[in-house]
Amino acid sequence: MKLLIKKLNENAVIPQRQTPYSAGYDLCACIEDGKSVTIKAGTTEKIHTGLSAELDGAKDVVLLIYARSSLAAKFGIAPANCVGVVDWDYRGELIVALHNSSNEDFTVNHGDRIAQLVISPIFTPEVEEVTELSDTVRGEGGFGSTGK
Repeated sequence: MKLLIKKLNENAVIPQRQTPYSAGYDLCACIEDGKSVTIKAGTTEKIHTGLSAELDGAKDVVLLIYARSSLAAKFGIAPANCVGVVDWDYRGELIVALHNSSNEDFTVNHGDRIAQLVISPIFTPEVEEVTELSDTVRGEGGFGSTGK
């Protein structure tokens, strides 16, 4: 399998893993003319990457866009939809909707690492409607039903 990356903007940065064991490929902001984008406290901004992608050799996988832990933990910056799903057949630009959950404005500059792209297998079982499901010890116990 290969991750094929197409630059839609000549200044876009090709995603890279930071260590040999990194699960994700860092996605970088691609902002025109060296400008920056400020994400005001409590708001969301769409940040362009200037890239599109294709997974060659496998159709049972998905690209997932996750937060970078350092941005989320230190600055409250994470994808607005928590995890972005890039379906196998999507060929448009990878855009990351970043939400600022902090009380401070946050500036994104061209080339900043803004999210990480993770490749994951998917399962698409046949859907069947039934009137009953099998019993388990937990049953219908919801949030907190198994303790802290």
